[in-house]
Order: sequence, then structure tokens, then C-alpha cells
Amino acid sequence: MNIITTLVVGASGATGKLLVEELLSRGQNVKVIVRSPEKLPDSWKSNSRLFIISASILDLNDREMTEHVNGCQAVASCLGHNISLKGLFGKPRGLVTDAAIRLINSIRSQKPKDPIKYVLMNTTANSNRDLIEPISFGQKFIIGLLRLLLPPHVDNENAADYLRINIGQSNRYIEWVAIRPDSLVNEKKITEYELYPSPIRSALFNPGKTSRINVGHFMADLITNDDVWNEWKGQMPVIYNKTSLK
Repeated sequence: MNIITTLVVGASGATGKLLVEELLSRGQNVKVIVRSPEKLPDSWKSNSRLFIISASILDLNDREMTEHVNGCQAVASCLGHNISLKGLFGKPRGLVTDAAIRLINSIRSQKPKDPIKYVLMNTTANSNRDLIEPISFGQKFIIGLLRLLLPPHVDNENAADYLRINIGQSNRYIEWVAIRPDSLVNEKKITEYELYPSPIRSALFNPGKTSRINVGHFMADLITNDDVWNEWKGQMPVIYNKTSLK
């Protein structure tokens, strides 16, 4: 396994922390951008392979963003909106999308020799419109309501669409994967999980479960294992805990 450097944004979140821990356990170098570094585990602060950047991702100027991306072979976004009135309806409404655009612009400005991996944590409620993913009329109706009423859902859709449409499948400088977990749950240990190009059950009416630690493990696999990356790049794989499929 080659040792590379990954920039993780959203590293202080429930899934982001697990991704960072998994990367460090594999001997990888990690940069994190966090607003409140005092809330991070003490073990991170003393780890020589972890570089902590204290900042709000969208407050960084273009020069600072480019500086932090420089030297990284992968960027992982575990950004999301807090489940609160301010988190759901306050600013920044386009946190995930705006961060993706600015990070990717910073990557492109450097014209890296080899493509940089961009790994986005998304949601199974968002369809991959590069594929035919049939959903029921009821789900279409509710998704339409979510677009009207919940800015975070629109943000997730826009972030994935930016990768699909603006970056596409043959960008010279960036390759991407958007991971779609189903209902997220907390578990202490990595368990068996399964991956599919598209959902195999309704995200709204018959959801499966995906543990955050499994999401972090799969994201780390994509970053560190080129065989896994080549299998899924340019796609939006859905991840389920195996036990939730019984």
C-alpha cells in the first residue's frame, strides 16, 4: 500500500472522524480542515501523520485553499448539515456543493501530473441521473417536496451533479466517486457490507442501514486501493450493511 496524503473536510463529523481514524490506522498521511480543533481527539493532536488546519472551509480564500490542497493525492468530503433549525435552513445552504467547487477549482489550478481522487459522501435519496434508477411515484413526490422544503437535500443533489456533469468521466486532473449510504447508524466495529451501482430498495419506504464506520472504511479503501478505485470511479455506489439486507 502506497502512503499518500489525503485532505479530509468534515473531519470533525460523525463519519469524518471515522474516516480519519481508518486512514491513520493504515499508515496514511492526513490533513483536516476543522472549525473547532479543540474538539478533536487528543490522539490526533500528537500524531505526526496528521496536520490540523483550523478554519471554516468556505472562509478560506483561493490562495489558502490551493495551499491546503497542494501535496494531496486525494480529497474526501464528509461535509453535511447539522440536524437543527439553523443547520437545515440557515446558511451556508450550499455547503457541500460550494466546498466541492472550490476544492476542485484549486486542484485544477495546480494541473497535477496524475488525477487527484475526490471522494464525496452523499445519500441514497439522491438518484444517479447517469443511470436509469426507477423509483415509485410516491418516492418521486416526496423527493420533490424535499427539494422544496429541505435545502440540505438540494445541496447533496447539486454536489453530485457537479461531479457528474462538470467533471464527468474523463477529466485530466480529477477523478471522483460519490458514496451513497442508506440510513446511517452508529456501530463500534466494521462489519460486512455490500456495494451496488444503484439502490436495491427504496430509500424512503424500505430503507436499509449503513453504519458510519463502514462508510469510513469504504472511503479509505477507495483512497488507498487503486483496484477498488478503478472499479467505482465516476460512479455513485450505494453501500448497505450486509445484515440490513436480510
